[in-house]
Amino acid sequence: MTIHNAVTAFAGFMVLLSVALTYWVSPYWVWLTVFVGANLLQSSFTGFCPAAMIFAKMGLKPS
Repeated sequence: MTIHNAVTAFAGFMVLLSVALTYWVSPYWVWLTVFVGANLLQSSFTGFCPAAMIFAKMGLKPS
């Protein structure tokens, strides 16, 4: 698995988790979705992605 694949899988998982938590626990969990979306947007412009750095330290190979 490459870093790019891991980041997109992690982002997708976090969005789905946030939707489930928003539905079953509290509507305030929607802010997790907002955070994930904002992080994806800023990383597309700046190239800075904390999740990618963590996955690189875990030994995943670059794409």
